[in-house]
Amino acid sequence: MTSPGPPPADPRPRTTFDPGAMAPRDFYRVVNSVVVPRPIAWVCSRSAEGVHNLAPHSFYTVACVQPPVVQFTSVGRKDSLSNVEATGDFTVNLVPEELFEQANATGTDFPPDQSEAEHTGVRLEPSEKVAALRVAQSPVAIECTLHSTLRLGDSTVVFGRVEWISVWESAVRDGRPRIEELRPLARLGGNEWSTIGEVRTIPRIPYTTWAQDPSIGEQVRGEA
Repeated sequence: MTSPGPPPADPRPRTTFDPGAMAPRDFYRVVNSVVVPRPIAWVCSRSAEGVHNLAPHSFYTVACVQPPVVQFTSVGRKDSLSNVEATGDFTVNLVPEELFEQANATGTDFPPDQSEAEHTGVRLEPSEKVAALRVAQSPVAIECTLHSTLRLGDSTVVFGRVEWISVWESAVRDGRPRIEELRPLARLGGNEWSTIGEVRTIPRIPYTTWAQDPSIGEQVRGEA
């Protein structure tokens, strides 16, 4: 039996971007446009002097399950990073669609002694387990204590151990928060943001099922 050759190349031309040949800021714009969509960590922290900072960070994800750890990246030394290092805790708040303009405005480079929440009219309220406040109008607040930080070039990754999660009761069904009730915003490239759009549901295929039923592979490959 003759083994099949490599699949044919896609005829569409590609534009290439070489980080070694580009200014860092220009390549950063490219990365931001292809690593999409990105969830937003609306980080609320407090300074050693007690000023509450609220800032959106779109380099954000889950870092570990056990123990539960989330992470966000401070590109440069932002107030969020300085505050977390000084006080040891913070909250990550989900950005719902209705707070679009407020979330964008909290990205303004206000001086460290001024509160973005006060400038933008975002209401803060006490958290359950940490001293940092949470966003009262956010359907989800993740309360964290500082686990560690990792310096990478011009950025610092902040790892927060999750101590508590609170979700609006109306957004929880069958034991978990529901995306259609949370309606989070996400970041894209440039000044672009997005909503969740169409939500698709599909179960993962166990290998035993795949191996026992060849038609599954045919369906996935579009050969059925």
